[in-house]
Amino acid sequence: MLTSLLIANRGEIACRIIRTARAMGIRTVAVYSDADANALHVRQADEAVHIGPSPARESYLVGERIIAAAKETGAEAIHPGYGFLSENADFAQAVIDAGLVWVGPNPDSIRAMGLKDAAKARMIAAGVPVTPGYLGDDQSPERLRSEADAIGYPVLIKAVAGGGGKGMRRVDAAQQFDDMLQSCRREAASSFGDDRVLIEKYILSPRHIEVQVFGDKHGQVVHLFERDCSLQRRHQKVIEEAPAPGMDDSTRENICAAAVRAAQAVNYVGAGTIEFIADASDGLRADRIWFMEMNTRLQVEHPVTEEITGVDLVEWQLRVASGEPLPKRQDELAIDGWAIEARLYAEDPAKGFLPSVGRLDAFDLGDDARIETGVEQGGEVSPFYDPMIAKVVTWGEDREEAREALAAALEGAVVWPIRSNAGFLVRALDHPAFVTADLDTGFIAREGDALLPEALPSAEALNEAAALFVQDQPLAGFRLNAAPCTRVRMLADGVPVEGEASGAADGGEPVDGDGVLLTEGGQTWRIAPYRATGSAGGAAADGAILSPMPGRVIAVEVAAGDTVTKGQKLVTLEAMKMEHGLTAPFDGTVAELDAEAGQQVGEGRMLVRIERIEA
Repeated sequence: MLTSLLIANRGEIACRIIRTARAMGIRTVAVYSDADANALHVRQADEAVHIGPSPARESYLVGERIIAAAKETGAEAIHPGYGFLSENADFAQAVIDAGLVWVGPNPDSIRAMGLKDAAKARMIAAGVPVTPGYLGDDQSPERLRSEADAIGYPVLIKAVAGGGGKGMRRVDAAQQFDDMLQSCRREAASSFGDDRVLIEKYILSPRHIEVQVFGDKHGQVVHLFERDCSLQRRHQKVIEEAPAPGMDDSTRENICAAAVRAAQAVNYVGAGTIEFIADASDGLRADRIWFMEMNTRLQVEHPVTEEITGVDLVEWQLRVASGEPLPKRQDELAIDGWAIEARLYAEDPAKGFLPSVGRLDAFDLGDDARIETGVEQGGEVSPFYDPMIAKVVTWGEDREEAREALAAALEGAVVWPIRSNAGFLVRALDHPAFVTADLDTGFIAREGDALLPEALPSAEALNEAAALFVQDQPLAGFRLNAAPCTRVRMLADGVPVEGEASGAADGGEPVDGDGVLLTEGGQTWRIAPYRATGSAGGAAADGAILSPMPGRVIAVEVAAGDTVTKGQKLVTLEAMKMEHGLTAPFDGTVAELDAEAGQQVGEGRMLVRIERIEA
């Protein structure tokens, strides 16, 4: 068995790996960038090594520094987690060449499955059904456009080296193709260093079904059943569950057997996931489920599989990497109950899900769910990395029990002043279509505003806040229970509101200043006494386009003096691994332009000012 392990990652997955390694008696080494000097995973590890500046390309993506850190600390093995270098075959080979143990699949397996076009060709040879599409070497825009026309719209453009929803664009009509191709290639080059793409038929009623597979160095491969990851926003998973709703035994046997064949076709070792797309227009059927890709690493959503099988997948990874056989045979694995996971992001649903960064003055997810996180109260949410701050996981005897438990846990989530998507997740979980498992990957986009939480607290919650102020009680966080009486003017995150006060209010943790934190339905507000302060200030001048967050300008679409129309894209900003297009608020001309490609900008920085065209 391994005795020491370096985790080449950060955040919640680093903390997750450290927890299992420690339970197995394995010494752990963390690595960290400037931004993560005080991060939770750094303090939890037995030892930590600084590997560079905050941007991932200068720290977590520099394989030489990670290997040097392992050598310096005497670490025996390297676990890559997910993301960053986890599916980089060259890094895996460099780890092995350095005399270290790589906790992951063989580099050849990563290469075989890392490029989507080659992987699909291999799957066809192995008898695994694949989605119709174009996998050719000719990457000219003309050839790609003609193939898309031949397949028939809608189609999906996908980065050959992509993953995690990056480098992926849906195209509904031929006239959109060129713009979408350019955007997809730019994002693919930025995220993966490879701008090649493939074209797939877009399934109109798709379910995203994936199967957890595991292989050892003795030729054994097993599956640990399926997960449903159909709830997605912009191709990124939001809520995952296991097993998949509506999956009958025959279809499960078929899809899981196909997943095992796929893993065997590349002599797979370690944890991997075979992802399938299902046409769910007539339920889940074996003849309407196709291979999409293989993720040659541990998945973000692995906890739901652990919850229904009783298996610690990280422990299995470490044992297999040590040369041990798989701890269980296929006939020893079974499904027990139901598990659902929600990804809690630091983002503001009310502002188009823009990332929210800064200090977490309040962060409490309660004790009624499995919480996987890499942050804590008083810590910082950085603009340099993915905005996911936690995974909240619940188990139940059946799906409804797991769903109710997860919704309840998220309703009480306290996250402030950072904005989170907790309220959005609660509404998704409580939506009638989710309750009845009437799902596909378009659910979130289709429901739109119906899933957005309320902008302000309910009247009942404001009455409870008013009671605190009227009774001159210590200012504290609270839940709801008071009856109305005296009208009290207050501010909810600076917005004027009123409540009626009488009776006692339920106390909680105090916050700094004249205010209390109110949490309702997963949303948290700071409620303070109303004080007239004159102008609220902070509003941008008419026509000023401000950076909504810290980020990097990756494209400027206009020049000073240009005439623009309402909704026209002006600047594209990259932050937290996502592209954000800033558009003209009305018809006008570009009066000022203070942005150029490659420029780092702070939140609130004016990038463009549009002057309205007078009638």
